[in-house]
Amino acid sequence: MNYFSSDFKLGILGGGQLGKMMLYVTRKFDITTKVIDSSADAPSRIACDEFVQGDILDYDTVLEFGRSVDVLTFEIENVNVDALEKLEDEGKKVFPSSKTLRTIQNKATQKLFYLDQNIPTAPFSRFAYTSEIKTVLENDALKFPFVWKSARFGYDGQGVKVVRKVQDLENLPNVECIAEELIPFKNELSVIVSRNVSGEIKTYPTVEMEFHPEANQVEYVLCPARLPKHITDKAESVALQVSKAFQHVGLLAVEMFLTEEDEILVNEVAPRPHNSGHQSIEGNFTCQFEQHIRAILDLPLGNTESKVASVMVNLVGAENHTGDVVYKNIEQIMAMDGVTPHIYGKKQTRPFRKMGHVTIVDKDINKARAVAQSVKESIKVISK
Repeated sequence: MNYFSSDFKLGILGGGQLGKMMLYVTRKFDITTKVIDSSADAPSRIACDEFVQGDILDYDTVLEFGRSVDVLTFEIENVNVDALEKLEDEGKKVFPSSKTLRTIQNKATQKLFYLDQNIPTAPFSRFAYTSEIKTVLENDALKFPFVWKSARFGYDGQGVKVVRKVQDLENLPNVECIAEELIPFKNELSVIVSRNVSGEIKTYPTVEMEFHPEANQVEYVLCPARLPKHITDKAESVALQVSKAFQHVGLLAVEMFLTEEDEILVNEVAPRPHNSGHQSIEGNFTCQFEQHIRAILDLPLGNTESKVASVMVNLVGAENHTGDVVYKNIEQIMAMDGVTPHIYGKKQTRPFRKMGHVTIVDKDINKARAVAQSVKESIKVISK
């Protein structure tokens, strides 16, 4: 099929920053795009050929949208998977598939899938409601501390809480959830695996992630990870095992823990471009967003190697600031060597909202990390 400068139309469910960065690529290749998002001010609106405002959790809305495009993909997991399944039954190409998404959408189902596939993961218990956990604790069938995770609709630090005492459960929503053993780990790692329709597979280099202790959001992503090769090889091997189990098409970001004993445990996955791959825009020969487009259109996959060491810093809304956004000291960071800011186009900031990211590149990963620290300390995402 001729995708370039033609009548072909790619549909994207979700119009956030991931969609916007995918659209950098479709603009480069002159691939026609249609995007749907519930917000009239979605970041993707300015970059797509056609924009529809609509609810991507609504069955009929997704069905109608999917029928109007040639290939359908998504930039967020919270979409109506029943509609995707129906579209596939009608012969529509949906990548990643509804089957992949249905397993991943629910964290409890995702964890059970790992057990079935002999994929290493932290021990866990599944609950229909959070309130059931107290009963189990009273019977000594569960030990503190553990990690409470909402089975559905968790993201960016939402729907996850470390529980160290009974009182920590009090303000949590009474929903389907899992209680996962709190693993003492040395590092959090991520490997992005790309797989096209024909089955060609490539992995990106292992990255290490540093998290904000309060917001439970990634603060820094470092590529390549500052770890011995036998560890990164093991991480990439586990990521390939996960990819093979899902048989996904597109990108699969596999987040993992490196334990004190140097074991790799899978935390969770995302079937789309991911925060742990943003530095690939400046740092790798083929960025994750281009790779996703190549994979779902069954084009040859690009070279995933790093051109240069890179560190990504998330730009999130400062605490105590809500309203029209201002990027304080952005000129100051742009004066630093190897620094590139990406602004997502969200007009309103609020505490810890992802508003952009900054990539820092250098031949030396440790120098890049030091500059990243300066960037983090300099730029502030505040309100007017």
